[in-house]
Order: sequence, then C-alpha cells, then structure tokens
Amino acid sequence: MLDTLVQAFQAGVREPDPGLLEAFRQFLAELERGNVRAASPQPDGTWRVHAEVKQAILVGFRIGRIVDMTGAGPLPFADKDTFPPAGHVAGQRGTRIVPGGSSVRAGAYLGNSVTCMPPMYVNVGAYVDDGAMVDSHALVGSCAQIGKRVHLSAAAQIGGVLEPVGARPVIIEDDAFVGGGVGVYEGTLVRRRAVIGAGVILTRSTPVYDLVHERVLRATADAPLEIPEGAVVVPGTRALGQQTAFSKQHGLQLACAIIIKYRDEKTDAAAALELDLR
Repeated sequence: MLDTLVQAFQAGVREPDPGLLEAFRQFLAELERGNVRAASPQPDGTWRVHAEVKQAILVGFRIGRIVDMTGAGPLPFADKDTFPPAGHVAGQRGTRIVPGGSSVRAGAYLGNSVTCMPPMYVNVGAYVDDGAMVDSHALVGSCAQIGKRVHLSAAAQIGGVLEPVGARPVIIEDDAFVGGGVGVYEGTLVRRRAVIGAGVILTRSTPVYDLVHERVLRATADAPLEIPEGAVVVPGTRALGQQTAFSKQHGLQLACAIIIKYRDEKTDAAAALELDLR
C-alpha cells in the first residue's frame, strides 16, 4: 500500500485511478490507527523521519478533486475529496471533541483520552498521543508529533511540514507543557517535560540562551533546534549583532528564548494537568 503510493509520487502521477484511490484510503486508515507515522522515536532517544509517509500524503493532494463539503451549517466548505473531515475519532478511545467548530482531518491520529477544546484543528499526518490536551484555537500542523499528556494551551501553533519531504516535523515529547500563544515551527524538537512559556516562538533561527548551563542552543545544518528535557523556556530579547546609531537611538533588540531553570516541584505543580477535566 505505502510502496504503491511512493511509486506514484516518484512517477508524478496525478490521475486518481481506482487502485491508487483504494491504496490511499488504506493509507489514511493506517495513519488514523497510529500504525504509520511521519516520524517515530528510536530506542536511543533520537527520532527517525519517514519521508515516504509525507510522499504518500502528497499523492493524496495530487489525485484529489475539489468537492463541496458543506454540511448542515451555514458556512460553505470545499476541499480535496481525498481529505474529508475525520469522523473516526469522535468518541473513540475516550477521545473528546467538544462541540464548537473544531476539525480533525482524515489521516490524523488521536490517542486514548485526548481532549480537544473548540475551536482547534489537527491536520493530516499529525500524531497526538494518549492523554494530550489540544486547547482552544490551537493548531497541530501536518505530520507534527505530540507526545503523551502534552498540554497545548490556547492559541498554541505547532507548525506542520509536508515539503520538502525530507524535512523534520515538529516533535513535542511526553509530558511537555506548551503555553498560550506559543509557536513551534521548522522541525523544532521539544524534549519530554519541557515547559514552553506563553508567547515563546521557536524556529530554526531562534537562539535559545540557557542561563543554567551558560550555553546557547541553536539548530545546525544536521540537527533541529532542540529544547532539553525539563527546561523551562520564557520569551526574551537580545541586543542586535550589529549596532548602528539608529538601532541604539531606538533601543532595538531581537527576540530570543531563555531557559531560566529546569523543572522542579514548584514547576510541576504549576504545569500539572487536571485529570478530572479529562
């Protein structure tokens, strides 16, 4: 099934013949069951990116046809017929999708007891593991990997990636807490139990200043920006690398992120998930 789609991608196929459509439907079902993932953890703590999964998803966009998906509501919708809204998650495995405008696209996986507060969106290829919370106005982008018991606070934006096919998805490991209005993009890896404070933006070009260990964390050509396990990150600013009279006059600075400490009992209490809500 996956081999068929990868071959179609490499051949540039754009016509939806019945066999290819059936292979794609089977592929979406495997994504939704969590049997196929865009990236998977390895025993040594690294992550392996499965480019073939993103290739298969892109085939679905190539062979899909735009159709009217307007339901009973007043707003019109249209999308590729290969990517209908997912009906497989509501109520299954204890998953809650609270009424109010949320959407989960076909080909997304939601684990046991995931809670989705309206309105939020989970895109194709995303993997949201057991006990996670996706709060209001939060986005889980295409192929993003969200670990167990992760809390994505209101308006958190977890970027997606389909092209280039070899690019890493954003990965948020188990028990991390992502604050309100946070943006995590461009393959950033947030290790388990990290706390990303409200308003932090993390990209490949974002330097992260670790005050505890007196080091600067950056992405490299071979590795993504990586937030260490248990780090507590808050938004900050730094001086411009090249000061001019104009920048000095106006006090201009650039945004950065700062690790102010690593998790302790006080942080654990502040970031604890309320199990009764689940």
